[in-house]
Formats: sequence, C-alpha cells, structure tokens
Amino acid sequence: MSNDIGTEPKRAVDAEAESSAAAPAETTAAETTAQTAKMPRTLSIRLSSVATVAAGVALIASAAVFGSLWLSARGDLRDRDDRAAAQQHAEQVATDYAVGASNIDYRNVGAWIGKLKAGTSPQLAGKFDATAPKLQEILVPLKWTSSATPIAAKVMSNENGVYKVDVFLDVNSTSAQTPQGAQTTVTYTVDVDPGSGWKVTDVGGMAGALPKQ
Repeated sequence: MSNDIGTEPKRAVDAEAESSAAAPAETTAAETTAQTAKMPRTLSIRLSSVATVAAGVALIASAAVFGSLWLSARGDLRDRDDRAAAQQHAEQVATDYAVGASNIDYRNVGAWIGKLKAGTSPQLAGKFDATAPKLQEILVPLKWTSSATPIAAKVMSNENGVYKVDVFLDVNSTSAQTPQGAQTTVTYTVDVDPGSGWKVTDVGGMAGALPKQ
C-alpha cells in the first residue's frame, strides 16, 4: 500500500507542472497573432509592371501629341495649297483679261469694247461704256490693230480679299503711222475680287497698249 500512496501525489504535481508550462506557450501564440493583426498590410508590385504601365502612358501621350501635330500640319498644308490655288486663279483671270484688252482691231471697235467689259464689275463696265466713243475716235482714224502675248503674271498684294495682279505682255501693233509694225512691253495692273465671283474691279496700265495721243 505504501507504493500506491507515494505514486499518486507525484502524478498530481506532474500534471500541474505540465499545465503551467503549456500556459506561456498559448499566451505567446495569442500575442503573436494579435501583433500580426495590428501590423499594416503592404502591397507588393513588381518593378516590371510599373515600367510597363509607365511605358504605356508615355506611348499614349506621344500618340496624342503626334496626332495633334499631324492634324495641325495637315491643316497648314491645306491652307497653303488653297492660297496658292487662289493666287494662281487670280493671275489667270488677270492674264486673260489683259490679253483680251490688248487685242484690238479698229474695224470692230464694238467687239473690243465688249472684251473690256467682259468679266468686270458693273461699276467698271459702266466706265468703259462712258469712254467707248472717245476710244473709237482714236482707233479708227489711226487704223490701229494690236495683238498680245502674255509673258508673266504675279499677285502683288491681297487687300481686303481683292488680289492686285501685275500682268506683263508683249504687244505687237500696226497703225497708219507705223504700218511696218511695232513691238512694246505693256504692264497691266488688274484687281480681281474673288468675293464677287472673280470679277475684275479695276484696271491700270491700259494706256501702254493704246496709241499715244
């Protein structure tokens, strides 16, 4: 019986010791879990992903800038081409008018007056109607004839939308005074208004293509 009595107290002590040893371990685990929960979470992003996104943004920005510049350049080129085409048309209108005004035959002054009025504004046409009788009095007695060949034409200015064009012509003429003929270079200044249907609104230099009075 002595052996049984001595063994029981020892087992109770061992159980108590084991319980005491396990308690700190459980406390430590709980504290670790609590500390982990309190720590801020961090998001890990790969540098290669950041570089890819940055490159994509830069590419989109570059494309937008390029597109804007391309549209601007295209608009500038179109404007330049439109201006060049308009100037060329003004030069052609002025040349055609100057050549027609310099082709004169004293035997048909009425047809020549018609050329002077063709493609002109009502105001300029009215001026030619007023001066037609005087012009006929000059041409018919002299038996004046002339023909013109264009040399060049150039827009000199554009004021208020009206082109001022200088037209250079070679004019060959014959008359009772110079039956053998004569040649001269004549410069016309012709105003062409696109706003009125490319009408000729004013003409200067015609005296060079007419007989000297």
